[in-house]
Amino acid sequence: MTVHRVAFLVFDGLKLLDVSGPAEVFAEANRLGARYALHYASPSGDPVVTSIGTRLSVHSAAADLRDIETLVVPGGDLLVTEPIPPALTGAVRQLHPHAHRLVSICTGSFVLAAAGLLSGHRATTHWRHAQLLARAYPDVSVEPNSLFVEDRGIFTSAGVTAGIDLALSLVERDHGADLARDIARSLVMFMQRPGGQSQFSAPLTLNAPRTPALRAVTELVSAQPALEHSTDSLAVLVGVSPRHLTRLFNAELGITPSKFVERIRMEHAKALLDAGHNVAQSARAAGFGSPETLRRIFVARLGISPGQYRARFATTHSDADAHHPQATSKNSS
Repeated sequence: MTVHRVAFLVFDGLKLLDVSGPAEVFAEANRLGARYALHYASPSGDPVVTSIGTRLSVHSAAADLRDIETLVVPGGDLLVTEPIPPALTGAVRQLHPHAHRLVSICTGSFVLAAAGLLSGHRATTHWRHAQLLARAYPDVSVEPNSLFVEDRGIFTSAGVTAGIDLALSLVERDHGADLARDIARSLVMFMQRPGGQSQFSAPLTLNAPRTPALRAVTELVSAQPALEHSTDSLAVLVGVSPRHLTRLFNAELGITPSKFVERIRMEHAKALLDAGHNVAQSARAAGFGSPETLRRIFVARLGISPGQYRARFATTHSDADAHHPQATSKNSS
């Protein structure tokens, strides 16, 4: 088996988990039969100090690297608050022609953008900094909700643990779903976190309700989506009129009660499909009543049917990967 060289370009202030998380995925792959050679380099060749104050030794200066299969640029808090060091962007530009694929973790996307490598590309980053990336680099098509994005050999991921998801997806591309599944099981992590999924589930994308009555309603719906949750029944539950409950939802969450219930049920159905349940089981358990209702809402919201979603997200690959040559050949086998 050919050795696959993975190089991490490290720098002072990097977030340690952006390096150690993906590195552990590759190391676990080696334990299970793969051959990844991990290499750590800094622009100067000097050791660096991470976000938690630990000293990280390196193997070489960036200029000494050649023939890299995967180049990984981690993130760091200083990348969005201070000018990015020219030595760091220069190292990325120098190494990019020698790498078969380029990867950034979290705010590492700002380094790629500053180096001019994301121009005209789709990309993502930590949700907190997605708007800043879009404003600072208007020629980059920022996808703020994606866990990770691949565009023409450049992979960018969202915050922190999304880098682990991306590394698992890269291993799946290299060695297939069986090895990726074994790694996920060994590291006690989810397999079903494809890049096309949102960084957050529906409850986390909404502000926490301040009003006790509204908080009670949202908690009940989130915990038991299969119950009968009409606006009238929910209003009776918390002792307010349906009109007042609707006003509370619109004022605090910017959504009607019925749309909130639909979003929660949708998230629950997606989780059930991810876990391997069939469409009928997922529709019933999520409170949709019939597979046809679930299908109609899936097509309206996602543009695909529940069955297509279940088949597509049985791996770590997103919809954009469907046309990837390796994904096509693997899925047809």
